[in-house]
Amino acid sequence: MLGKANILGTLAAVAVSIAPVSAVAEQLAGGDLKQFVSGKRVYLATPFGGEFPLNYKRSGVVTGDGSALGLGKFLAPKESGKWWVKGTNLCQQWPTWYDGKATCFKIKKTGERSLDWVRDDGRSGKARIEG
Repeated sequence: MLGKANILGTLAAVAVSIAPVSAVAEQLAGGDLKQFVSGKRVYLATPFGGEFPLNYKRSGVVTGDGSALGLGKFLAPKESGKWWVKGTNLCQQWPTWYDGKATCFKIKKTGERSLDWVRDDGRSGKARIEG
């Protein structure tokens, strides 16, 4: 006859074995990174709710539109720039955003449609991707 401790231990082991496996973040680089974003729209989560969409076109053009977030008060709400992959970094450069300086990001795929990013200045966040 099984005691209470044995029954609870068995139930815990069964629960662990049938629990869904959580996704492990995968650092993307090179061709994998390019394939992950090329032709897709990335929605950056913003600290004040909402999302900031970036469209990474296969041609190497990236477009951003913050007009729905009311960013026109602070910067040009829409802009087109260029994007490229350099090693483990997704880089982009805008004509006026970030004073026209190139910025690069490390991208970790956290799911089929989700990612974490860390910009070269240390800022980080989450995003979802569609396309």
